[in-house]
Amino acid sequence: MSKGKNELAVVEEFQIPVITSGNLADVIAEEMDGLNLSFDRVRVPSGGGLAFEIPTEDGDADVQKEIVGVIVGHGPENVYYATQYEGGNEPPDCVATDGKLGVGNPGGDCLSCPYNEWGSGEDGVVKACQNRHKVFILRNGELFPLMITLPVTSVKNFSDFIKRNVMKGRRSYEFITKVGLSKDKNKGGIEYSKCVFSLVAPLSGEKLQAARAYADGIRPMIKQVSTEKNVPVDVDIEEIAGEEAF
Repeated sequence: MSKGKNELAVVEEFQIPVITSGNLADVIAEEMDGLNLSFDRVRVPSGGGLAFEIPTEDGDADVQKEIVGVIVGHGPENVYYATQYEGGNEPPDCVATDGKLGVGNPGGDCLSCPYNEWGSGEDGVVKACQNRHKVFILRNGELFPLMITLPVTSVKNFSDFIKRNVMKGRRSYEFITKVGLSKDKNKGGIEYSKCVFSLVAPLSGEKLQAARAYADGIRPMIKQVSTEKNVPVDVDIEEIAGEEAF
Protein backbone atom coordinates (compact mmCIF):
# COMPACT_ATOMS: atom_id res chain seq x y z
CA MET A 1 0.00 0.00 0.00
CA SER A 2 1.36 3.42 -0.98
CA LYS A 3 2.04 6.16 1.51
CA GLY A 4 -0.92 8.15 0.18
CA LYS A 5 -3.32 5.25 0.71
CA ASN A 6 -1.94 4.68 4.19
CA GLU A 7 -2.55 8.31 5.10
CA LEU A 8 -6.08 8.16 3.70
CA ALA A 9 -6.85 5.05 5.76
CA VAL A 10 -5.57 6.71 8.95
CA VAL A 11 -7.75 9.78 8.38
CA GLU A 12 -10.83 7.72 7.54
CA GLU A 13 -10.45 5.62 10.70
CA PHE A 14 -9.80 8.59 12.99
CA GLN A 15 -12.92 9.53 14.95
CA ILE A 16 -13.36 13.08 16.29
CA PRO A 17 -16.28 13.61 18.69
CA VAL A 18 -19.20 15.61 17.35
CA ILE A 19 -21.33 17.01 20.17
CA THR A 20 -24.94 16.87 18.97
CA SER A 21 -26.79 17.60 22.22
CA GLY A 22 -25.43 21.05 23.02
CA ASN A 23 -21.92 22.43 22.85
CA LEU A 24 -18.83 20.87 24.37
CA ALA A 25 -18.74 23.28 27.32
CA ASP A 26 -22.37 22.43 28.13
CA VAL A 27 -21.57 18.72 28.24
CA ILE A 28 -18.52 19.22 30.46
CA ALA A 29 -20.37 21.65 32.74
CA GLU A 30 -23.08 19.04 33.30
CA GLU A 31 -20.76 16.07 33.80
CA MET A 32 -18.20 17.94 35.95
CA ASP A 33 -20.71 19.76 38.16
CA GLY A 34 -19.07 20.15 41.59
CA LEU A 35 -15.89 18.40 40.39
CA ASN A 36 -12.45 19.67 39.43
CA LEU A 37 -11.84 19.83 35.69
CA SER A 38 -8.90 17.57 34.91
CA PHE A 39 -7.20 15.87 31.99
CA ASP A 40 -5.11 12.71 32.02
CA ARG A 41 -1.49 13.85 32.29
CA VAL A 42 1.42 12.25 30.48
CA ARG A 43 4.99 13.18 31.36
CA VAL A 44 8.10 12.66 29.30
CA PRO A 45 9.98 9.77 30.97
CA SER A 46 13.26 10.39 32.75
CA GLY A 47 16.63 8.72 32.26
CA GLY A 48 16.30 8.22 28.52
CA GLY A 49 13.15 6.10 28.66
CA LEU A 50 11.51 5.47 25.29
CA ALA A 51 7.91 4.81 26.29
CA PHE A 52 5.04 6.91 27.67
CA GLU A 53 2.91 5.83 30.62
CA ILE A 54 -0.68 6.73 29.78
CA PRO A 55 -3.28 6.63 32.60
CA THR A 56 -6.15 4.15 32.19
CA GLU A 57 -9.66 3.94 33.62
CA ASP A 58 -8.63 1.36 36.23
CA GLY A 59 -5.85 3.57 37.59
CA ASP A 60 -2.97 1.67 35.99
CA ALA A 61 -0.74 2.87 33.18
CA ASP A 62 -0.73 1.79 29.55
CA VAL A 63 2.84 1.79 28.21
CA GLN A 64 3.04 3.16 24.67
CA LYS A 65 6.05 4.04 22.53
CA GLU A 66 4.14 6.77 20.71
CA ILE A 67 1.00 8.87 20.97
CA VAL A 68 -1.04 9.58 17.85
CA GLY A 69 -3.79 12.18 17.67
CA VAL A 70 -4.82 15.72 16.82
CA ILE A 71 -3.26 18.59 18.78
CA VAL A 72 -6.32 20.59 19.87
CA GLY A 73 -4.42 23.10 21.99
CA HIS A 74 -1.05 23.92 23.52
CA GLY A 75 0.60 26.62 25.58
CA PRO A 76 3.45 27.54 27.94
CA GLU A 77 3.52 27.06 31.70
CA ASN A 78 6.11 28.14 34.27
CA VAL A 79 6.48 26.16 37.51
CA TYR A 80 8.73 27.13 40.42
CA TYR A 81 9.65 25.10 43.51
CA ALA A 82 11.61 26.92 46.22
CA THR A 83 13.14 23.60 47.27
CA GLN A 84 14.17 20.71 45.05
CA TYR A 85 11.10 18.90 43.75
CA GLU A 86 11.14 15.24 44.79
CA GLY A 87 8.06 14.14 42.87
CA GLY A 88 5.64 14.22 45.82
CA ASN A 89 2.22 15.83 46.19
CA GLU A 90 3.42 19.20 47.40
CA PRO A 91 2.17 22.06 45.20
CA PRO A 92 4.66 24.39 43.50
CA ASP A 93 5.46 27.65 45.25
CA CYS A 94 4.58 29.57 42.12
CA VAL A 95 2.87 28.60 38.86
CA ALA A 96 2.00 30.57 35.74
CA THR A 97 -0.53 28.49 33.81
CA ASP A 98 -0.27 30.94 30.90
CA GLY A 99 3.52 31.22 31.04
CA LYS A 100 3.20 34.95 31.77
CA LEU A 101 1.73 35.73 35.19
CA GLY A 102 2.82 33.72 38.22
CA VAL A 103 0.49 32.97 41.13
CA GLY A 104 2.06 32.21 44.51
CA ASN A 105 5.50 33.07 45.82
CA PRO A 106 7.10 35.13 44.30
CA GLY A 107 4.25 35.56 41.78
CA GLY A 108 3.95 38.41 39.29
CA ASP A 109 5.35 39.03 35.83
CA CYS A 110 7.40 36.05 34.62
CA LEU A 111 9.54 38.15 32.29
CA SER A 112 10.95 40.18 35.17
CA CYS A 113 11.17 37.33 37.70
CA PRO A 114 14.74 36.57 38.88
CA TYR A 115 13.91 32.84 39.09
CA ASN A 116 13.12 32.86 35.37
CA GLU A 117 16.63 33.95 34.46
CA TRP A 118 19.35 31.61 33.22
CA GLY A 119 21.77 30.79 36.02
CA SER A 120 19.21 31.15 38.79
CA GLY A 121 19.08 27.37 39.34
CA GLU A 122 21.10 25.49 41.95
CA ASP A 123 23.78 24.56 39.42
CA GLY A 124 24.21 28.17 38.35
CA VAL A 125 23.41 27.25 34.72
CA VAL A 126 19.71 26.48 34.28
CA LYS A 127 16.68 28.45 35.45
CA ALA A 128 15.20 27.93 38.91
CA CYS A 129 11.77 28.14 37.27
CA GLN A 130 10.80 25.29 34.96
CA ASN A 131 9.64 26.54 31.56
CA ARG A 132 7.33 23.78 30.43
CA HIS A 133 4.91 23.51 27.54
CA LYS A 134 1.60 21.67 27.74
CA VAL A 135 0.24 19.92 24.66
CA PHE A 136 -3.35 18.67 24.48
CA ILE A 137 -3.68 15.80 22.02
CA LEU A 138 -6.98 14.12 21.17
CA ARG A 139 -6.61 10.44 20.35
CA ASN A 140 -8.85 8.43 18.07
CA GLY A 141 -12.33 7.94 19.53
CA GLU A 142 -11.66 9.85 22.79
CA LEU A 143 -13.82 12.69 24.16
CA PHE A 144 -11.10 14.40 26.23
CA PRO A 145 -7.50 15.02 25.16
CA LEU A 146 -4.38 13.86 26.94
CA MET A 147 -2.15 16.59 28.35
CA ILE A 148 1.52 15.96 27.59
CA THR A 149 3.95 17.89 29.78
CA LEU A 150 6.96 18.92 27.72
CA PRO A 151 10.11 19.80 29.69
CA VAL A 152 12.39 22.49 28.32
CA THR A 153 14.49 19.83 26.55
CA SER A 154 11.50 18.90 24.36
CA VAL A 155 10.14 22.38 23.71
CA LYS A 156 12.52 23.18 20.82
CA ASN A 157 11.48 20.07 18.89
CA PHE A 158 7.84 21.01 19.35
CA SER A 159 8.49 24.64 18.40
CA ASP A 160 10.28 23.59 15.21
CA PHE A 161 7.47 21.17 14.33
CA ILE A 162 4.74 23.79 14.80
CA LYS A 163 6.77 26.42 12.92
CA ARG A 164 7.25 24.15 9.91
CA ASN A 165 3.51 23.55 9.67
CA VAL A 166 2.52 27.17 10.31
CA MET A 167 4.82 28.22 7.45
CA LYS A 168 2.80 25.87 5.23
CA GLY A 169 -0.47 27.43 6.36
CA ARG A 170 -1.49 24.63 8.72
CA ARG A 171 -2.94 24.99 12.19
CA SER A 172 -2.00 22.30 14.73
CA TYR A 173 -5.54 20.83 14.76
CA GLU A 174 -5.61 20.40 10.97
CA PHE A 175 -3.58 17.20 10.88
CA ILE A 176 -2.87 14.01 12.79
CA THR A 177 0.40 14.10 14.73
CA LYS A 178 2.63 11.33 16.04
CA VAL A 179 4.63 11.96 19.21
CA GLY A 180 7.56 9.64 19.85
CA LEU A 181 10.63 9.64 22.08
CA SER A 182 14.37 9.76 21.51
CA LYS A 183 17.35 9.56 23.84
CA ASP A 184 19.98 12.26 24.29
CA LYS A 185 22.73 13.29 26.73
CA ASN A 186 23.46 16.58 28.42
CA LYS A 187 26.92 18.09 28.78
CA GLY A 188 27.44 16.08 31.97
CA GLY A 189 26.81 12.81 30.15
CA ILE A 190 23.43 12.21 31.81
CA GLU A 191 20.87 10.60 29.50
CA TYR A 192 17.43 12.13 29.13
CA SER A 193 14.35 11.62 26.96
CA LYS A 194 12.87 14.14 24.58
CA CYS A 195 9.82 14.16 22.36
CA VAL A 196 9.97 14.02 18.58
CA PHE A 197 7.01 15.09 16.46
CA SER A 198 5.95 14.08 12.98
CA LEU A 199 2.96 14.70 10.73
CA VAL A 200 0.96 11.54 10.00
CA ALA A 201 -1.72 12.90 7.67
CA PRO A 202 -3.66 16.12 7.02
CA LEU A 203 -7.39 16.29 7.76
CA SER A 204 -9.97 17.41 5.25
CA GLY A 205 -13.69 17.75 4.76
CA GLU A 206 -15.92 16.84 7.70
CA LYS A 207 -12.96 15.60 9.76
CA LEU A 208 -11.26 18.97 9.47
CA GLN A 209 -14.46 20.83 10.35
CA ALA A 210 -15.00 18.61 13.41
CA ALA A 211 -11.40 19.11 14.56
CA ARG A 212 -11.63 22.89 14.17
CA ALA A 213 -14.91 23.03 16.08
CA TYR A 214 -13.55 20.80 18.85
CA ALA A 215 -10.39 22.91 19.22
CA ASP A 216 -12.44 26.13 19.33
CA GLY A 217 -14.76 24.63 21.95
CA ILE A 218 -12.13 23.31 24.31
CA ARG A 219 -9.63 26.19 24.03
CA PRO A 220 -11.20 28.34 26.79
CA MET A 221 -11.15 25.36 29.17
CA ILE A 222 -7.50 24.40 28.81
CA LYS A 223 -5.89 27.82 29.22
CA GLN A 224 -5.85 27.65 33.03
CA VAL A 225 -5.24 23.91 33.42
CA SER A 226 -1.90 23.12 35.05
CA THR A 227 0.47 20.26 34.37
CA GLU A 228 0.50 19.78 38.16
CA LYS A 229 -2.45 17.80 39.56
CA ASN A 230 -2.46 19.72 42.84
CA VAL A 231 -2.94 23.18 41.31
CA PRO A 232 -6.59 24.36 41.42
CA VAL A 233 -8.21 25.00 38.05
CA ASP A 234 -9.24 28.66 37.78
CA VAL A 235 -11.90 28.29 35.11
CA ASP A 236 -15.68 28.75 35.29
CA ILE A 237 -17.16 26.05 33.05
CA GLU A 238 -20.69 27.37 33.57
CA GLU A 239 -19.60 30.80 32.31
CA ILE A 240 -17.87 29.28 29.28
CA ALA A 241 -20.91 27.17 28.49
CA GLY A 242 -23.03 30.30 28.51
CA GLU A 243 -20.80 31.82 25.83
CA GLU A 244 -21.79 29.08 23.33
CA ALA A 245 -18.10 28.42 22.65
CA PHE A 246 -18.78 25.30 20.56
